[in-house]
This record gives sequence, structure tokens and C-alpha cells, in this order.
Amino acid sequence: MRPPRFWTAGGDHPAARALAPFGAAFGALSGRRMNRPGTRAGCPVLCLGNFTLGGAGKTPAAIAVAALLVELGRRPAFLSRGYGGRTAGPVQVDSTRHGAADVGDEPLLLTRHAPTIVSRDRPAGASLCRSSGFDVIVMDDGLQNPTLTKDLAWAVIDGGAGIGNGRPFPAGPLRAPLEGQWPHVAGVILVGDGAPGAAMAQAAERRGLPVHRAQLVPDPIGLIGRRCLAFAGIGRPEKFFATLRGTGAIIAAARPFPDHHPYRQAELAALAAEADRLGAELVTTEKDAVRLPGPFAARVRVLPVRLVPDDPEALRAQIRKAL
Repeated sequence: MRPPRFWTAGGDHPAARALAPFGAAFGALSGRRMNRPGTRAGCPVLCLGNFTLGGAGKTPAAIAVAALLVELGRRPAFLSRGYGGRTAGPVQVDSTRHGAADVGDEPLLLTRHAPTIVSRDRPAGASLCRSSGFDVIVMDDGLQNPTLTKDLAWAVIDGGAGIGNGRPFPAGPLRAPLEGQWPHVAGVILVGDGAPGAAMAQAAERRGLPVHRAQLVPDPIGLIGRRCLAFAGIGRPEKFFATLRGTGAIIAAARPFPDHHPYRQAELAALAAEADRLGAELVTTEKDAVRLPGPFAARVRVLPVRLVPDDPEALRAQIRKAL
């Protein structure tokens, strides 16, 4: 879904006030659900979640955490529900036979970095991780899912977005009331800069929680001075457009789509025609690229990004303590 504008317009926006009773009901249900006891996995479970709906940088954060685990001599596996895919699992992702329609786009990206299990039933997925010989589970999302006990959970927060208007869905972007979510996290990973994120960092520090500041750093792909038609179906497409612009590319046009958007042939044909008309190269995200059909993907440039912590040793120390 594409987040409505009033989610970032303040809690007193008329639409937010009108939907507040529904948000209160949803928040009460989701908050109670988070407090249910979960199943132990038999190995450490590290969760990268967020307080809100939409993108915050969870997948790059999960990849960064898995890399630190490998440095510590562990054998991590990612566990994902496979949002957008038809496969219930549990199944280990195989990029040679699974597509985004099967397992979702994020697992296809994750499996490039470490073995990835897709399972809507998180305890069943954890069992497959253990039986496959992996000794740490890294959950990409799942903070609000109580079925699997977490040994360490972080809230990943986009510095430019924070928690929007601070109201529960549908009045705002929160997945549950904020006060009920804080007890379920042991720290914050703050991605990027901005006043909304700074306010959340202060709130975390008042609770005695560590705040790991980090940046999403793009890999250079030689687009300085090149005209680009940028398109993205992620939580915050405008963030991708800003990152691409920061590499020195000239954005001739920017086309946002909803998160996890399944591109239709007519949409891809329109993007290709517009790029030809503008004399521009098509550029998108890694997550979008795995949802593109092969012939179209061949003409699209992909801008990879990686999460780089300001203080990797502090993050490594918190991980080590949880193992």
C-alpha cells in the first residue's frame, strides 16, 4: 500500500481524528497480541523490526547484522514470512527456482547474503533453520509477531520519517501503540538523519536503550552526470530518489509505486517508452529488481545500498552479549 499523506501531517489532521476510534481498536488488539508468550527456537533469535508500517531499512539492517554474525564465527540464517509470495513454507529460498511471486521480494534479496527460510509459521521456520545446521536466526520483520521468542530485537527507524503522526493504523502508521512496543525492543537502529528520527533516538535513550546510528550508503555504479528515469516500489520511494540524486545522477523523471508493487507489463512498457523519450537510463532498487521480468530487467540499472553503522563495534558488542 502507499501510505496516505495524513500519516505524516500530524495527529490532529481531520482524517487522523476521524479514524482514531478504529486506530484505538486496532492498537488494543495488536498490543495484546504482542504480549503473548512465544516458542523458544533452541538457538539465538535476533529480530530487525520497526514500530510502523512501511519501509525503514530493516532488510539492509538484517544483512548488516548477518555479516557481523559471520565475523563472529556464527552460521546465521534469515527468517522471513515472505510477504507478497504465495508460498506458506517453511522452505529454504532457492533463487534458481523461486521468484518474487513464490517467496516475496525481500527473501530473494536476503538469500544473496545468507541462507534464507520463508515461513508464515515462524516457529516452524525456526525449526527448519535449526535442522539445516544454522545456529543463529535473523528475523527480517516480525517484531509484532509473538509466536517466536526473540533474544534480541531492535526497532529500525528511518531518521527522516520517525513514527509519522504517532497514531496506530489506520489513523497513522504505528503497528501497535508506541508505549506498548518499547518493552519489546532492546535497542534502536536509526537509519539516516532527520528531526523525526532524532526525537525517537532521544525517547530511546531516556529508556536506557542503545541507539545505533547508521547510514544507507550506495555503491557507485557510474551514473554521475547521467540522465535517469528512477522508479521504485518501496516504503519510501522518495528516499531512493534522493539517494540516487546524491550519487551525482540527473533524475529526468521519478516514478513512485506502492511497496512490494507487482509490476504489470503495461507499466513496464510505459516506463521504457518514457525513458526512451527522455533519453534516460532506467534505474531502480535491488528490491524492485527481483520483481522485474528478465527481458525488462536486462535494460535496468540497479543501485545497491548497504547499511553502514557509525559505530559497528557497539552493535557487535550488543550482538555478542545476546549469543
